[in-house]
Amino acid sequence: MSGKTLKFRQKIVTFGGKTGHFQLLNGLKKFNDTEFITAVVGTWDSGGSSGVLRSELGVLPPGDIRACLLALMEDDEQQRVAQRLFDDRLKEVVGPLKGHSLGNLIGVRLDHIFHGQDRGTDAERSLFRIRGHVLPATLTDLNLVAVTKKGKEIDGETNIDTRREQDGFDPKDRIMRIYFGTHADSNPRVLEAIKKADKIVFAPGDLYTSVLPHLLIAGVPEAIQKSHAKVYFVLNLIEKEGETDYFKASDFVKAFIFYLGNPKRLDYLVANGGSFGREIVKVYEGEKKKAVKLDEPTCRKIAPNVNIIKTKLWEYLKTAHLLRHDSEKLALSILQER
Repeated sequence: MSGKTLKFRQKIVTFGGKTGHFQLLNGLKKFNDTEFITAVVGTWDSGGSSGVLRSELGVLPPGDIRACLLALMEDDEQQRVAQRLFDDRLKEVVGPLKGHSLGNLIGVRLDHIFHGQDRGTDAERSLFRIRGHVLPATLTDLNLVAVTKKGKEIDGETNIDTRREQDGFDPKDRIMRIYFGTHADSNPRVLEAIKKADKIVFAPGDLYTSVLPHLLIAGVPEAIQKSHAKVYFVLNLIEKEGETDYFKASDFVKAFIFYLGNPKRLDYLVANGGSFGREIVKVYEGEKKKAVKLDEPTCRKIAPNVNIIKTKLWEYLKTAHLLRHDSEKLALSILQER
C-alpha cells in the first residue's frame, strides 16, 4: 500500500458524493484499517450516465457509489487499472451503450443480478476485494428540489448543480431550502453504522446537492444526534457559483446545523489554514470564484461546541488548473484528533 503504515482502527462513517468524498476516502484508507470505514453515498444524481441509466432502466444512480468503491481500493495498481476501466465511455461502440461509463454499467448489472443496489454494491465489493463498506444512503427513488430566496424552485440534482449556466441566473438569489419530492426512507445499515461509529465525517463537496441531502433522509439526523461519535464537517476550499456564492465558513456551518437540527452536535470544523498562491487566486478569480473565508467567531456562535481544525489542506494540480483537498493531510487531520 505505497509504503504507508496503518496507525488507526477507528470506526468511521463518511457522508458525501463526487470528488470531495473520493479524496477523503482515498486518504483515510492509507492510515485507517479500511474494514472500519463505511462510506454513505447519495443516490439522487440526475445527470450524465447515471441520470440516463436511472431514467431508462429505473435504477438508482450508480456513479457516486462507483467513485467510493474506487477510492477504497487498497492496492495502487489495482486502483489505477480499475479507474481506467470504470471511466471508459465505450466511445467506439455504436448504439445505446455509447457514452456510458463502463463502471456504471457494471454496477447496474450487479444491482439487477443481485436484486437491489445494496446487494449489488456488496457484490461489487467482493468482486474487487474491497474491505471498506459502501452503502447507498437510501434505496428510495428520490428527486431533489431547491428553493431560492426569491421563491424559485429548481427541480432535479443536475439542474441545481448547473444552475449558474441557466438563463437569468442571479448569484445573489441564494438557495434557501432543499427537499425531496417524496419521503426518503433510511437504509437500516446506515443507521446501524452511525450507531457504532467513533467518528462521523461529512466530506467536502457541493453543499446543497452532495452534502446536506443526506440529512433529509428519515432517521439520519436523529441517529447522528444520538450517536456517541464525534461529528466532523469538512469545509470547502472555494465557493461554488450557483450554490455557495459569497459564502463564508459560517454560512456553511449555519446550513449544516439547520439540517442536522442540533447546534451543539457539531464537534469539529475542518478548515484550510494556509493561503493560496497568487497564481491559484488569479485562476479562480477568472472563474468568478473566491476562497471560502474562515470567520471563526461567527462559526463558534452558531455551533458553540465546535473545535476548529486549521491546517494546510490543499494541493494544486497545475496542468489541470485544479485545486482540491490533499487526501492524506485531510485524513490525518481527522484521524489524529481525539
